Amino acid sequence: MSFKNHFRKAPTFWERRGPTSLLLWPLSWAYGLILRLRKLMTDLHIFDPKPTAVPVIIVGNIRVGGTGKTPIVIALAEKLAALGWKPGIISRGYGVKGNQASRSPAHVTSASDPSMVGDEPVLIAKRTQNHFPIWVYPKRQQTIAALLARHPEVNVIISDDGLQHTGLSRWPAREGGRDIEFVVRDERGEGNRFLLPAGPLRESATRDRDATLMTSKQSPKLVQVDEYFQGRRAFNLKPQLGLAYQLNYPDNQQALESFAEQYLPKKIAAVAALGNPQRFFSDLQNHGVIAKCFPLPDHSTFTAEFFNSINAPCIFITEKDAVKCSGITDERIWVVPMSVNIPDSLSEWMQSILQRPDPNQYTL
Repeated sequence: MSFKNHFRKAPTFWERRGPTSLLLWPLSWAYGLILRLRKLMTDLHIFDPKPTAVPVIIVGNIRVGGTGKTPIVIALAEKLAALGWKPGIISRGYGVKGNQASRSPAHVTSASDPSMVGDEPVLIAKRTQNHFPIWVYPKRQQTIAALLARHPEVNVIISDDGLQHTGLSRWPAREGGRDIEFVVRDERGEGNRFLLPAGPLRESATRDRDATLMTSKQSPKLVQVDEYFQGRRAFNLKPQLGLAYQLNYPDNQQALESFAEQYLPKKIAAVAALGNPQRFFSDLQNHGVIAKCFPLPDHSTFTAEFFNSINAPCIFITEKDAVKCSGITDERIWVVPMSVNIPDSLSEWMQSILQRPDPNQYTL
């Protein structure tokens, strides 16, 4: 049973409990029962896949919809490379239609078609200038095998999402291993804390994790700290918007504040096909950009006709959406990149975990 594919745009009743969420609660209970049965089978080693030869870092979330994972994956890969590691990246390839999905693990480059491999992997390839091997396929264990066969120099895998993928064998650091599970959490928290479909959670908010990565722009003192979060390791990452660049002329860059000075309020349009598009709109507003907002379901595709229908002299889009606009020539479109910095405390802790002996290798 998979509800999350039916909610590409988050319903408002997910944020607080009310008549609709309570009406759907029996379905959430049934979904939770399936999750508990799957965990029981994993704990009993009924399905026990072969361990991965290199450490695996999973960057995921327990809430449906984007919490800012992709910029973190990029930042982690670049940080690890700077520390001397050779990371590879895997992804499921969300947003690919069933008849277009690859039937075997596929290598992704900046020139790949997002409709065939997913928009997020192509964005990662573009941002990192193809510096890291990136492979996509729904079955992550097979994806890792294909990546390592082609790139034997890789000594750590970063998985964009995958916390709920039980087929990916791992030995998390909290159990003495050297794999790492990150839960990414934004300012929305866990909403009404119900499982799908009554709430936004893929699994219980109390799930184990090695660390929580907070992407809220608020001060840590202002971020609500729920009971599940107390006493657990957490790192606060603050995403930052960079210089906007013109879609068709990437070398033409401008600060967001300059657009706020050039255009009257509401003369700018902002388009975002994200799990949490309001985050993008709020970030623009924090830079003084007051825009007409067009929130779209996550992984939506774009056409020239769509942008022609927008009456505005300037249109802002995200980098994730820009990879799906390669065939569109509209000088009004500007792309706004987002990035995060990995604090030293996180990279040092991560290093200490990855350097542990392989728990799967037994010596006399």
